[in-house]
Amino acid sequence: MRSFLQSFSFMIILLVLFSGINYSQDIYFCEGVDDDGYPESEASSFTIPDDGGYLYVLVRLDYEVDCKSVYFEVYRNGEYDNTIYLDTERNWVWFWKEVSFYKRGTYKFYVYDCDDELLTSGKVDIDYD
Repeated sequence: MRSFLQSFSFMIILLVLFSGINYSQDIYFCEGVDDDGYPESEASSFTIPDDGGYLYVLVRLDYEVDCKSVYFEVYRNGEYDNTIYLDTERNWVWFWKEVSFYKRGTYKFYVYDCDDELLTSGKVDIDYD
């Protein structure tokens, strides 16, 4: 009986450890992206001129995207704003999109792969200079 309990306990520990495996997908809002796919001047809030401005939305994955395209669903102040599409290569583990902003607000980005699976999400606050 003792051997059974030890084996059972070992299996439970393994199950708990392996069920906790998850991948890290990160989204960054930044003023640039370096050649290695890291954000430059990353922040969670930016100011833009009254006539608009842009910043980069960078997504970094722990695995290859395995899709020919992804899309960003964008909400401003809790309401749908637009959808932005980006062509990708299947082996990419990071990608970015230059996004223009013309209105102030809190923008929430949801990034989906070609199978409509959510890759990551994040928010950025935009205000005028």
